[in-house]
Amino acid sequence: MVKRSRIIYVYMEGGGDSQNLHTELRQGMRAFLEKAGLKGMLPKVFACGRRDDAYRDFKQAIKANKNDEIPFLLVDSECAVAKEHENKPWDHLKQRDHWDKPDDATDEQCHLMVQCMESWFLADPEALEKFYDQGFNKNHIPAQGQNVEKIEKEQVYKTLEMATRNCKTKGEYGKGKHSFKLLGLIDPEKVKTASDWAKRFFDKLKTTLS
Repeated sequence: MVKRSRIIYVYMEGGGDSQNLHTELRQGMRAFLEKAGLKGMLPKVFACGRRDDAYRDFKQAIKANKNDEIPFLLVDSECAVAKEHENKPWDHLKQRDHWDKPDDATDEQCHLMVQCMESWFLADPEALEKFYDQGFNKNHIPAQGQNVEKIEKEQVYKTLEMATRNCKTKGEYGKGKHSFKLLGLIDPEKVKTASDWAKRFFDKLKTTLS
């Protein structure tokens, strides 16, 4: 009998109730992870819609306890993560969302986009400029290399709105309209430089799959 190799299943927040957006999210995340050096050992990404649904699906996967599957949870932190919760994402989610860590789950299986997925976009202003082209105002985007985790979630959205409000072709940033296309375009190395939690996610993927 041929032994099946283990694979990571990432239960990711995003896509709402739209199957089209779920597909776009999976495609964007796949491109993002391939550029991060995971081509050939890509995790399987599930677009779960609402964050509560991602947590529910992750819990079900943990409970199923399949030997060839390693469930990961990936959700927005929604706010800054306290220093005492560094590398302890379940503590953050317990405090903010009242989520309990499932039995048999570990902190290494839980990952946060701090403070939201759009924070990652701000780490690569060149990709944003290339995507939006005419009318894009790069001056509204923080300088490359800045710690994007310190930017409040509402300010992240406001920054993208201000930078794209005069774009002629794509129009102003829209979460469903542009977000997952941008995810597939940004540079993972720039994201890791600007976000310690993003680096943690990539590092855990690689060590688990190696």
